[in-house]
Amino acid sequence: MQIQLENKLLLITPPFTQLNTPYPATAYLKGFLNTKNIASTQADLGIEVILTLFSSKGLSKLFETINDHQFDLSENALRIISLKAEYIHKIDAVILFLQGKNPNLAHAICQDDFLPEAQRFEQIDELEWAFGIMGNQDKAKHLATLFLEDLSDLIIETVDPHFGFSRYAERLGRSASSFDEMYQALQLELTYIDEITLDLLNQKMISTQPDFVAFSVPFPGNLYAAFRCAQFIKKHFPGVKTAMGGGFPNTELRSLSDARVFEFFDFITLDDGEAPVQNLLEVIGGKRLITKLKRTFVCVDNKVEYINNSETPDFKQKDLGTPDYSDLLLDKYISVIEIVNPMHRMWSDGRWNKLTMAHGCYWGKCTFCDISLDYIKIYEPATAKLLVDRMEEMMLQTGENGFHFVDEAAPPALMRELALEIIRRKIVVVWWTNIRFEKSFTSDLCKLLKISGCIAVSGGLEVASDRLLKLIDKGVSVSQVAKVTRNFTESGIMVHAYLMYGFPTQTIQETIDSLEMVRQLFENGILQSGFWHQFAMTAHSPIGLEPEKFGVIRENLEIGTFANNDLTHIDKTGIDHEIFSFGLKKSLYNYMHGIGFEIPLNQWFDEKEMGVRLPKTKVSKDFIWNSLNEDNLSFTKPNAKIVWTGTMPTLEVFTKRKKGNEWEMANLDFYTKKSNFNIQVDKNQGIWLQNTLDKLSIDSSKTWSFSELKTDFEATQHDDFELFWNSKPLLTLRENGLLSL
Repeated sequence: MQIQLENKLLLITPPFTQLNTPYPATAYLKGFLNTKNIASTQADLGIEVILTLFSSKGLSKLFETINDHQFDLSENALRIISLKAEYIHKIDAVILFLQGKNPNLAHAICQDDFLPEAQRFEQIDELEWAFGIMGNQDKAKHLATLFLEDLSDLIIETVDPHFGFSRYAERLGRSASSFDEMYQALQLELTYIDEITLDLLNQKMISTQPDFVAFSVPFPGNLYAAFRCAQFIKKHFPGVKTAMGGGFPNTELRSLSDARVFEFFDFITLDDGEAPVQNLLEVIGGKRLITKLKRTFVCVDNKVEYINNSETPDFKQKDLGTPDYSDLLLDKYISVIEIVNPMHRMWSDGRWNKLTMAHGCYWGKCTFCDISLDYIKIYEPATAKLLVDRMEEMMLQTGENGFHFVDEAAPPALMRELALEIIRRKIVVVWWTNIRFEKSFTSDLCKLLKISGCIAVSGGLEVASDRLLKLIDKGVSVSQVAKVTRNFTESGIMVHAYLMYGFPTQTIQETIDSLEMVRQLFENGILQSGFWHQFAMTAHSPIGLEPEKFGVIRENLEIGTFANNDLTHIDKTGIDHEIFSFGLKKSLYNYMHGIGFEIPLNQWFDEKEMGVRLPKTKVSKDFIWNSLNEDNLSFTKPNAKIVWTGTMPTLEVFTKRKKGNEWEMANLDFYTKKSNFNIQVDKNQGIWLQNTLDKLSIDSSKTWSFSELKTDFEATQHDDFELFWNSKPLLTLRENGLLSL
């Protein structure tokens, strides 16, 4: 049972992160506090601001505000304003539809005359082919998304240039080595979005009466709103303590020294928040000296001090509790489809319960990654049993059976055990996660993951060049990535690849060759989605720590007083990699829609505008196809787990006659969800196989290894097991649910 301590704690995610599901940080923290019997309240101001703004009342106020000011309006804005009655009339119904509460509206939305249309709808003709594939509900969801984006364009053009659905005033938080610009922005009058945000915050403060408000700031796009909220609290609720933690301070504020930050926040914590927040509550309650805080910045006598003197250890995965999503408006989040690609849409469509299989990264070597920081460096996996316990608890709490495991890279061995545990408990879930494209993801493992409910994976291919992959220390090759993506795709699991350009020493030739690799992956149908991003050097990565080793020069060696993570640098090649951005993204957009494979690579780029002549690719046009068809000798490891995922067969003994000889055979009939098949083997082998499949059943409490199976077979059948294992009947079984893991 929870007890309400004297310190009332309010956990806030400031605008904006996601529209379709809560960012999990406050839910993780609330779940931990529950284990300590510390009551807390949480709020996602982002979704609340969106729902306030995008309502008939909110739009009426928006159009009145625009009317009261003299804006120099574009043709697009004038069109929207002239149709304001239509927008106000339709907005509530559209939001209900996107919340999944009014599915029948899809029929009306798909009609040409239901939604008012502005500039965003001009792209529909390009995507019309996809709507039939997507179905009526998805087509309507996409059109409703364009409807909201038109309104977003109007907001940006008129009342608030900083607005964005998943970020707000992001520019102020990116590479802000000095606090000056942010501080100056906070001295200006409130923006239109500020007023909505702070009104909602005021309501929260009055209803919860907190003594302590902790803000989770995962991204640069949350930073400005967090400061505005903290500023409001300091002005109107001066006795309330404020703190900031989360992904942004963890990476950006590790060398913070600007005392002005503490006009807004009393404390800023780094890395895992559980122990630092517990310590802060004790300090605020007078039970701990401020000198005994854990990983916390404070300001003493106008000087920033970092205190890490607590004897409180960080908590193990088993002690963190189950993420608690109570207080959040779970039925109010809206699912949008910005891009019709079925994998790409998963970040914005559907409600996902967020969980983590393991703290940190089991690989932890990539040279562009912040591997020196604890959130990557300290690797600690949870157990499959604990994870499924938490999944079941969260399903009861939220009513949702979809899970997004937000690991840096989910460990293959733990994914296997998680899948087995899900299947054994006979729970119905769908889940997806981030991975490394390593060879552990065999065809059989991918089949198991699919059976357990895995629908998609995303992983870093980064620069599709073997030379650069070695420089990154990715531990994979392009050929290996192709085989792994094939294994996932053939099992029915979608694959998204994170792609990178502009890595140190990357040549123009390598950029073109990387694009050709990506083209072939899509053309061969083994990659469903991708996203290009330009390399950014960070202070806590091996490249940031030793730039000369990687052929780059840091432009500014001074450590800023505010944020320090993204580092400006010069590539010694002298190439301006930014010029490739548009062409790479344009080609990828087409490949994701299954078109444009025949277009020469240089035609995706404007060579005249770029000022360079692009070389032809040196990659063989059949490189990926050949990689997929290499004759790789496969053998089953002695310690491999052998699991039967199918149904038990019926066995019928019959006599086979040939050239005057006769012998008894066994016919085993198997039924799958869609069809049936049969195999025929020697009678004794058939009886052994029927009994053994029962032992190998995924529901069995004992797991058999290949070597144990081999020993048992050869002791009872007096025959060579490996010949039997590779026989045609057994190969048929292995294609239909007999897995080697």
